[in-house]
Amino acid sequence: MKLYGLKKCSTCQKAMAWLSEHGVNHEFIDYRDEPIDPEHLKIWADALGGWEKLVNRASMTWRKLADHEREVYNDEQWQSLIAQYPSLVRRPLAIHRDGSVTTGFNEKKFKEKLEQS
Repeated sequence: MKLYGLKKCSTCQKAMAWLSEHGVNHEFIDYRDEPIDPEHLKIWADALGGWEKLVNRASMTWRKLADHEREVYNDEQWQSLIAQYPSLVRRPLAIHRDGSVTTGFNEKKFKEKLEQS
């Protein structure tokens, strides 16, 4: 399992601790240290149901953007915006053993995913 997020994100830390407590092998990638390939961003956005599901528009980062920066209409614009502001991606972003993608941390959902694989 792979988790993408930020080292200092408390939700990412909770998810990693939960996975460790349950003996789940996982790799954590901080997307500030290792920027996400734009191609992966598109795949994940599609898997989640669109860019609006991948990007946290309630975040402080989004709210601090200038109005013109929030005007994104296509894949290239979303990819460019995330490259500039990686903290816009919902955290943690999990790539589960079955290849599915989820965002956020919910013990029940993680447990269900583990039982399915």
